[in-house]
Amino acid sequence: MNPIFDFFFSQYQDYETLDIVLEIVAVVFGFLSVWYSKQNKVWVFPTGMISTMIFVYLLLKWELLGDMMINGYYFIMSIYGWYVWTRKVDATHVTPISKTTKKENIMSAAIFLATLVFVFMVYQTFDKWTSWVAYIDTLTTAIFFVGMWLMARRKIENWIFWIVGDIISVPLYFYKGFTFTSLQYLGFTVIAIFGYLAWKKSLNNKIATV
Repeated sequence: MNPIFDFFFSQYQDYETLDIVLEIVAVVFGFLSVWYSKQNKVWVFPTGMISTMIFVYLLLKWELLGDMMINGYYFIMSIYGWYVWTRKVDATHVTPISKTTKKENIMSAAIFLATLVFVFMVYQTFDKWTSWVAYIDTLTTAIFFVGMWLMARRKIENWIFWIVGDIISVPLYFYKGFTFTSLQYLGFTVIAIFGYLAWKKSLNNKIATV
């Protein structure tokens, strides 16, 4: 077999075919979700919910608790975000893109710290501090928790958290043996950069017309 192919995908030879198919489906819907987010379309949430439901199942099966909690949290916040994005702020307008307020920055910091403590306690309870990966998982979980909360509230700063978390996740998931998911996060990084630029342009245009 091709050595390059072996390097990227040899770990899948021990996986069940159904799990490989489910991972690919989850990756496809994950890409759709991030793309819709970049386009500022509410479809980010239903597509994201399909992806996260599949990943919760797979990650629970693979005993990756931190990653599983991230996706479970995404699912819950998708319901909240769906409501926020479609809520009318007046007779004709829904919740717009905006920058975080001082109160939201404090809340973001609180979510970040609370997540670190929570994930630490979960890993401690299940005796999962077995390698350096657990520490990186804890950090990325906190980053993504804040990013998802800000995205649900349609705050432009959400993209900064996604970009940082995605960059860390690319080599992390490859190291864990999930090549398709690693490639997903590589794609996420690119889309997140363009998403930030698109939202910034939209926000600047809104400010210019006020």
